[in-house]
Amino acid sequence: MGKCGITASLHTDFAKTLTKQFSRAISEYRLVENGDSIAVCISGGKDSMLMAVLFDDFKKHSGIDFSVKYLVMNPGYSEENMALIRDNAALFGIKIEEYKTEIFKHTADAPDNPCFLCSKMRRGHLYKKARELGCRKIALGHHFDDVIESILMGMLYGGQTQTMLPRLKAQNYAGMELIRPMYFIRERDVIAWGEANNLRFAPCGCSLAKRGGDSKRAEIKRLIARLAEDNPQVEQNIFRAVHNVRLDRIISYKDENGVHDFMEKFD
Repeated sequence: MGKCGITASLHTDFAKTLTKQFSRAISEYRLVENGDSIAVCISGGKDSMLMAVLFDDFKKHSGIDFSVKYLVMNPGYSEENMALIRDNAALFGIKIEEYKTEIFKHTADAPDNPCFLCSKMRRGHLYKKARELGCRKIALGHHFDDVIESILMGMLYGGQTQTMLPRLKAQNYAGMELIRPMYFIRERDVIAWGEANNLRFAPCGCSLAKRGGDSKRAEIKRLIARLAEDNPQVEQNIFRAVHNVRLDRIISYKDENGVHDFMEKFD
């Protein structure tokens, strides 16, 4: 299917599940505003490629005056993967900015949590390149399922309650932000869009994936799927849990001023 058909599907079959949810997140969290210059970060997978297509469509129809650059960082992909990313970008009519890093080499032998290290290094490189291109925001393709999986990962493996925020100020790059406009989009709808348009996307390509390794995120994904078999509301409930936090029912919490214990106000 050509670009016209792919774009048309965003306003027909996938208007409610993709386009509406994309616009909803942007509006609810003020992710895109007049005068913004945004680096849309494309890894080549289904999520980031869809985000690029949605951004291209949103820019044409939103009425918001902003600029966008489509940024592809090559952390060590095979040439086959890079060719597929370029082919998809050409199919979607998206002009990409490519640059190369050596992230996969640095994370290949990481003994503990290589996915976390890879993600952290990628983000730093993306902030740096985006700033060089004159952008003050980077857009990542994390979706609803990524959000709820991260909540449980933090609780079960990190001993903490937190979530991916839809909008986040960069700690080490003053004046820059990270935005997640696919915050309300379900992964199953991303997959359905790709299948309906007969699209093929680049795999992760990291050493863990090549070895057939299983990430903690994959474990959590399976756990949520099993729970949802008995309780169809479990996914929404996980998502709502970080929107309905009762601080007066929390043992302790952290903010910019340090750690606060419930005993501070007990008396």
